[in-house]
Amino acid sequence: MKIVYDPIFLQELKNILQNISYDKPSASRRFGKEIKTKIKQIPQNPFMYRKSIYFDNIYIRDMIHKGYTIIYEVNPTKKQLNILSIFNQNKPESSIHLSQYVLLQNPNHR
Repeated sequence: MKIVYDPIFLQELKNILQNISYDKPSASRRFGKEIKTKIKQIPQNPFMYRKSIYFDNIYIRDMIHKGYTIIYEVNPTKKQLNILSIFNQNKPESSIHLSQYVLLQNPNHR
């Protein structure tokens, strides 16, 4: 299964890693590696994480890691995982743009 990173996810991850690195650069690098490792494991069992609480769609899943939610979409037809967004669970307002983004990009996600 191919992993595709949405530009929004990449920008959000970059911002998170920059914020962490202000306090502790080594923690930022470690966190980035942990996220990448966990994402690379998803294709082995794409439905291992819970159905998203933000979307009513069984193909959109929430992976939780150290207080952050990584939202991804399983596309069995294309044999593809779309990594959509990452945000701090304690700041759900940061995920508001995600629902608008997904609906604009793919109206079938309702």
